[in-house]
Amino acid sequence: MSVKFQKAFGWTVDRRGIVWALLFCLTAVSALGYVAPDMVWKLFEPAPAVVNETSTTQQTAPRQAAPDVEVVSLTDSEVILVIDSSQFFTVEGSQALKACVSALEELDYVESVLWIDEVPPLNIFGLRESFFPGVHASERQFEQAREIALAHPLVGGQLLSRDGETTLLMVQLNWFFVESDEAVTDGLRRAVKSTLKNFPTNDFEVLVTGPVPMYLTFITSQEANRFKYQIIGYGMVLLMAVILFRGFRAVMIVAIAPTLGVFWTIGLVSYFELQDNPFIDIVLPILLSMVGLTDGVHLMVEIRRQRASGLSEKEAAKRGIQKVGLACLLTSLTTAIGFGSLSMAHHQVIREFGWACVLGVIVTFIAVITSIPLACSTWLGRSIHHGHERGLIDRNLSRISVIIDFVLGHARVVGILGIVITFAFTAISLTLRPDDRRTTGLPMKSEAARAIDHMDQAFGGLELGFVEVTWDPEVPSDSAEVLKVVTEVDDALREEPLLGSPLSIRSFIDALPGDGDFEERMPLLELLPPPLKRSYYSPEKRSARIQFRVQDLGIAKYAPVFERVREECAAITRDHPGFEVRLGGEPVRRWESLFQIVMDLVYSLGSASLIIFVVLSLAYRSLRLGLISIIPNVFPLAVTGVYLVVTGQTLEIVSVCAFTVCLGIAVDDTIHFLTRYEEERAELQARGGGSEREAIRRAFIGTGTALIMTTAVLVVGFATVMFSDMRDQRIFASMAGLTISAALFGDLVFLPALLSFFGESDSRSDDSTDPQLDPRSAESSEEDSSDSMISATLDR
Repeated sequence: MSVKFQKAFGWTVDRRGIVWALLFCLTAVSALGYVAPDMVWKLFEPAPAVVNETSTTQQTAPRQAAPDVEVVSLTDSEVILVIDSSQFFTVEGSQALKACVSALEELDYVESVLWIDEVPPLNIFGLRESFFPGVHASERQFEQAREIALAHPLVGGQLLSRDGETTLLMVQLNWFFVESDEAVTDGLRRAVKSTLKNFPTNDFEVLVTGPVPMYLTFITSQEANRFKYQIIGYGMVLLMAVILFRGFRAVMIVAIAPTLGVFWTIGLVSYFELQDNPFIDIVLPILLSMVGLTDGVHLMVEIRRQRASGLSEKEAAKRGIQKVGLACLLTSLTTAIGFGSLSMAHHQVIREFGWACVLGVIVTFIAVITSIPLACSTWLGRSIHHGHERGLIDRNLSRISVIIDFVLGHARVVGILGIVITFAFTAISLTLRPDDRRTTGLPMKSEAARAIDHMDQAFGGLELGFVEVTWDPEVPSDSAEVLKVVTEVDDALREEPLLGSPLSIRSFIDALPGDGDFEERMPLLELLPPPLKRSYYSPEKRSARIQFRVQDLGIAKYAPVFERVREECAAITRDHPGFEVRLGGEPVRRWESLFQIVMDLVYSLGSASLIIFVVLSLAYRSLRLGLISIIPNVFPLAVTGVYLVVTGQTLEIVSVCAFTVCLGIAVDDTIHFLTRYEEERAELQARGGGSEREAIRRAFIGTGTALIMTTAVLVVGFATVMFSDMRDQRIFASMAGLTISAALFGDLVFLPALLSFFGESDSRSDDSTDPQLDPRSAESSEEDSSDSMISATLDR
């Protein structure tokens, strides 16, 4: 297969003009993706179809129209200002708060502000009253006003914390007047801060959060990290390559491939409008740099060896392709399979990242297999072998070779130990439980994240869930049973301490004077202001809603809570024929998606592992090698899983992504080792035969330099992301670094032991005559053999 591969790709050295044309075309198309990707898509857009409006008119059944009432909603605000103070119900504090609201409302891009004093009143006459007394009110009057405000269902626990020291200003924007992203975050904050300067004795602390600030914080941090950590990562990789290669030209040639791969990929991805994906923007460039660099290092190490043996630039490049090209193709194929399995994930972010990775791996392989041999066959390749003998790893490989001597001397023990450890670690990893948090995509010290944490403490959470009650047409919407069902649901929610401030029509009716049974209380519903009533009660839809708050504690912590609430809803539905009670909302949807996170991991890892096993078995034409490769590929993932368990972490979306990506990278070292092992076996048989152990030892020496070098570069590259302020990126980087390190151990220790222990029968019979029977002679002969092989390899 190596010969076939050399024939298929050897032209990259002989046909330089074609290679230059290919590189130019890919670069031009990618560059256009950075500048104007729409220009290409417009060429393929069909002409707009002529629509006959008279023929497309559809007759729909009339339905009862809802009254034109502007309801009061706690979920429609786009920006939330969280203000903390102990002076709200004082003369200066109330005046400062009113001035802040006035300053916000004066901004042309602020549509409305919902705050304490904008809440519709609950008095039966519908008269609006301010919750704040006048400037001449006494301290006692302000304290009474505070108690009245907290008694209002839409204020206490919703717009004002129960301790009266935190309030929310819920801002809706007029996007027609929004001129910049900065206006809806810093602009709002500046308006409030400048107003507060007129009240020098105030102790107001202001934080800005909400859907828009959270998104902008995410995008801003992503843009900052994109540039900073790519520069740091590439700089560290370049420094590591210079140290390891001890040859500047070799480093520059190797750097061409990942540079082209990243440039091409990001440019091509732009055509599909995937630029706002955090993994594509931040992780993908570094990931492709690492993938391209690993294959480039393997190819360059082999080309340098061939140049050091006396071959010309052109012949050395051809020989390098023949020796390493097939392994690079297999690594790219298996890596693409690992990444491609993410396309089956439930979450769009992961699916997009998976497809982008597949595209990136393909173009990066093209960059490696074309640009490096092309550059090495020119004048740049004349002195690439200089410094080869001074390489840090090559000079110390003889010391590392004691590993292979020990492993082969104890193949049975090491092989069984590898299998046992892998299965044990896998069993521990299976105890991981899924979880999801809203703030995982935000910098932990960001204002938006701190505001969410403060709302968790003061209000019971930012996120809102609900229970919806619906009834059959036979049930009158003003039936007392509606209020009874809503009350039973409300009572069930109030029994859960993790659910904050349930709110429903029952809350408003209870705030009105009087008492009695449900038949007597239900008519009071008509006395409620329509903006309040219709927020939680829609008679034309035959539905009522009970709303509650959820903290950002990790949605897994709410699993037993939601289970109990769902059971209560089912019981209430059974007890009240004609009614249906359903738990819903974004927190509930995320809880229901937790199982999907596990299934995403199972599907992606399972399908990728199966396909990789089939590919390796077919590529090496050996079921034995395919089965043997399972342990060194599963072992690093199991190690990472144990790390997550020991450190108390959970299985999150980023973990699913990292596990699958790491599988694609970890299998690369295995492929390079097995490819060299097969070549060494074939060469020994062509010379008249040789032991299985000799082929394994030669494969270890032949690939050890590149494996250790690429692992060091990969770990350093991912380590730079550990300094990111984005939690997801730190998790991804730590998992990747640990997996790659464990993969090196598995391929240099467990893989040789398994190859020797499960070697073919003829090889084992040859090994039976090895000097294992005499430990002293075995040690001596293995040392001599190891030294001679190292010397011969380095001479080549």
